[in-house]
Amino acid sequence: MGFQQGLSGLNGSARSLDVIGNNIANTSTIGFKASRTDFADVYANSLYGAAGGQAGIGSKVAAVSQQFSQGNLSQTTNPLDVAINGNGFFRMSQGTTISYSRNGQFHLDRDGYMVNSTGQRLTGTSAAGAQGDLQVSFASAAPNPTSTLALGFNLDSRKASHTVSAPPVAGDFSPATATSFDHSTAVTLYDERGNAQTLNLYFQKTSGTVWDVYGSLVNAAGSQVNLAGGATINGVTGYLGNITYGTDGTFASTTIASIPVAAAALGTGAAALAVTPDFSTSTLYGSSFGVTSLSQNGYAQGNLANVTVSEDGYVQGRYTNGVTQNLGQITLVSFNNTQGLAPIGNNQWLETYESGQPTSAQAPGSGTLGLLQAGTVEEANVDLTAELVNMIVAQRMYQANAQTIKTQDSILQTLVNLR
Repeated sequence: MGFQQGLSGLNGSARSLDVIGNNIANTSTIGFKASRTDFADVYANSLYGAAGGQAGIGSKVAAVSQQFSQGNLSQTTNPLDVAINGNGFFRMSQGTTISYSRNGQFHLDRDGYMVNSTGQRLTGTSAAGAQGDLQVSFASAAPNPTSTLALGFNLDSRKASHTVSAPPVAGDFSPATATSFDHSTAVTLYDERGNAQTLNLYFQKTSGTVWDVYGSLVNAAGSQVNLAGGATINGVTGYLGNITYGTDGTFASTTIASIPVAAAALGTGAAALAVTPDFSTSTLYGSSFGVTSLSQNGYAQGNLANVTVSEDGYVQGRYTNGVTQNLGQITLVSFNNTQGLAPIGNNQWLETYESGQPTSAQAPGSGTLGLLQAGTVEEANVDLTAELVNMIVAQRMYQANAQTIKTQDSILQTLVNLR
């Protein structure tokens, strides 16, 4: 039986070299998972069970098992290259064919679908919450009118109080009279058509802890107009209300619930604005006036500038107006038995009976699924040094099995030559 044993060893060694060669050939293949040759010994069947002194009849390749360990992550210059750091697979579709991959080299096709190099579409959740092929809209971001304003500043408590009426009357304030107010600042607002409007705020000290606030508007046409629509009291245009501070200089209260901007004041045909202010971070200290923080929720129309992916899979569009919007979310799937997946080439696997059905598509980071890293790809998990050593071992195995055949042949030749 030495010939059969040696032959089985040669076949096993050759198969092992095939696996090693395939691993080495795919060292630079993104998302590739190395395979391992699993050997098993072979014994002849016996009617009454294996005899204690029975010799085996060789070896066989029991399986070529895939190794789904994590590969190294390397950065790229493509923001849509995505690596999975942990468990999970990308779900890819092409017509009715569904496959799974660890290769996250994606780009947008002409219709905005996220696809790989073979045109397969990545599965995800749209901005509306629908599951399917992930598509990015190239449409511009619509403008958003300003409805909230948060303004932090310090008013100089050392200023002398103005003698004014309560409420103010004509002559107590004028934007054209610098001595009628103590401090001023400008804030950009946006109407519903995305036109920039400049709101000028004026602060006038009326007592130790109370400051009156006035406003005027420089509209999109460049004209300075008075705020209208409830912003006139006793003939003083632009009066908004007052702010009261505590004895320690911190914000206490304000009578300004809303800053009204009439449609006529905007001059663009857009609807009137009602801006809710937040002055809670303002202070009244003995130092110079200065604005410390400013934010408002309006913006102009913007065009899509670039697309990035967050670690939890959100595909985010960045627009020329500085706005970032979620355009969809990449989802991942997992399998109970990843080694049961059937490789089909092009860095793809198909589900099989052995792998079991995939879990429902979920967001990265859910359960045991890994997170994503944008601008990064997962390299092959091939240990090149180990593969080269394994190749030497497989070569020696092949030589040794060939030697057993040669030795068996020599013994048989001796028997044939007996006289």
